[in-house]
Amino acid sequence: GRTRAFGRAPGAVRLELFAQRFRAIAREMGERLRRTAVSTNVKERLDFSCAILDARGELVVNAPHIPVHLGSLGECVRKVREALPLGPGDVAVTNHPAFGGSHLPDVTVIRPVFLDDGGTLLGYVASRAHHAEIGGSRPGSMPHDSRRLAEEGVVIAPSFLARAGRARWDHLRRLLEAPPFPSRAVEENLADLRAAAAASHAGAEALRALATQHGAAEVARAMEELTSLAERKAREALSRIPGGRYEAVERLDDGSPLALAVEVRNGTAVFDFSGSAPVHPGNLNATSAIVRSVVLYAARLLVGERLPLNEGLLRPITLRLPKGILDPDFPDDPALAPAVAGGNVETSQRLVDTILKALGLAACSQGTMNNVAFGNDRFSYYETVCGGCGAGPGFHGASAAHSHMTNTRITDVELLERRYPVRLLRFAVRRGSGGEGRYRGGDGVVREIEFLEPVAVSVLTQHRIERPYGLAGGEPGLPGAQRLIRAGGDTVTLGSVDGCTAGPGDRLLIETPGGGGWGGALLTRPPPG
Repeated sequence: GRTRAFGRAPGAVRLELFAQRFRAIAREMGERLRRTAVSTNVKERLDFSCAILDARGELVVNAPHIPVHLGSLGECVRKVREALPLGPGDVAVTNHPAFGGSHLPDVTVIRPVFLDDGGTLLGYVASRAHHAEIGGSRPGSMPHDSRRLAEEGVVIAPSFLARAGRARWDHLRRLLEAPPFPSRAVEENLADLRAAAAASHAGAEALRALATQHGAAEVARAMEELTSLAERKAREALSRIPGGRYEAVERLDDGSPLALAVEVRNGTAVFDFSGSAPVHPGNLNATSAIVRSVVLYAARLLVGERLPLNEGLLRPITLRLPKGILDPDFPDDPALAPAVAGGNVETSQRLVDTILKALGLAACSQGTMNNVAFGNDRFSYYETVCGGCGAGPGFHGASAAHSHMTNTRITDVELLERRYPVRLLRFAVRRGSGGEGRYRGGDGVVREIEFLEPVAVSVLTQHRIERPYGLAGGEPGLPGAQRLIRAGGDTVTLGSVDGCTAGPGDRLLIETPGGGGWGGALLTRPPPG
C-alpha cells in the first residue's frame, strides 16, 4: 500500500517523501556509526558525517552533520571511483587529500550500492570520521609545525577495505603501523573503521530496500529531482542578487590573502579566487574539495530554504581556483606533498568569512574551529572549541556556539576528566567579546585545562591577530588568545598556529573570538547569551 501511495502522491509530496526516506537512511547510518565506534571523537564529540550520493557520485542527501565533511564527499567519491573499480561487495577507504580528502585524520569510507549482484548501480553511501590519532610527528595528528604531508600521519591512498565482500583488515593494519609516523592508536582506528563499515552496510541495505519497494528507476528519478530542485532554488537565489561584481579579501593571521571576486549574472555566478596566496609553507593549504564544500555551504545559505546539502546547488556556479593555498598539487611522495592539517579546519572557516563579506550576508563569526590536540605515547585527544557568531540584518549573533563549517560537540567534562589526565578548571562565556552594533555579535568562550601528566600540545586557530569583522557599521569582535600558564607561574603566549610541551600542573587557557556586530546604531538591551 505504501508503494502505491508514493505513486499516487502529487509530485511535490512524493519528492518530499523520498527526501525524508533518504535523510532517514543517512541519519541511521550516523547512529550506527556512533553506537558502534569506540573513540571519544566519534562517540561523544560526533565528529563524523554520513551521506547518500547518486550513481554519478553527486551528493544528494545528508544527515545534519558537518558541512566541511559533507560538501567534499562528492568529489571524494568521484576521484576514488576513478582510481578503483568499485563493484558489488567492495568498500573503499581513503584519507588522501589528492582524492577529495580534507586532512589525514578525516578517513572516508565509500560503498557502492547495487540493486543486485552486478546489476543496477543505485548510488553510493559514504561516511567521513575524524580519528583523533592517525600518526604524525605529534600526538593528536594535528601538528602545528608540519610542513609536509608525511609529517601529519598515515596517508591512505584509495584502497579496498573490502573486496567482493572479503574484508582486508590486515592490509589496513599494515598501513597504520608503517613508518615514518605510524598511528599511536591502531586498535582504536580499526574499531572506528569497522563502525564506519557497519554504517555503510546499513545504509546500502536500506537504500537497496527502498529501490526494491519502489523501483530503481523511481529512486534514481527522485535523486535527480532533488538535485534539480536544489539547482532551481540556487538560480532563484542568485537572481535576487543585483548583477555585478562583488569582491572581498580576508587575510589569515600570518598575512596570507584569501581573495574572492563573485560575478553574478542572470541567476548564475562565477566564484574566482585568483589573488589568493601561493602554496602555504605551513599546514593551512586547502584542497579543491574543501573549497567546493565552502561554496556549497554558502549557496545553501543564499537559498534560505530547508533543502538537503545537495550538489545541485553548485550547478549555476563556476569555480575558478588558481593553484596555491586553495588547490595545491600533491606529488605521489607524501614527503614532498604540502601539509594540510589546518586547511580543512581553519582555511575553510576563513573562506566562509570571505564569501559572507563579499556578498554582505552577515558579520564575521569566530572564523576558526579553535583546534586543540594534546597527548603522549599513551593517548591522544582532540577537540574544537566554540565561540561567537556574527550578527546580521535583524538578528544578534549567538554566543558560545560552533558556526559554519563545523558542527561538533565538546566532550562532557565528566568523560574528559575520567578518560584523560586533565582537569577542566573553567569553561565560561567570554562576556563582552562580541562586536557592538545595532545587532551584537555573539561572545566567545574561555576554556582552561590543567594537565596532570606530561603532554605535547598543538593549537591550530585563527582570528588571534585579525579581528572578526563587523558589517553595515557594526564593530568587529575581539580576537582570540591562548597561553600556557606554568605550574610555577610563568606564562608562555601561544600564537595562532603553535605548540608546546606541558607538564603536571601546567594550564592551557584559551579565549575564543567574538562575532562581529551588524549596524551602526547601538541597542540599549544587554548582549545575547
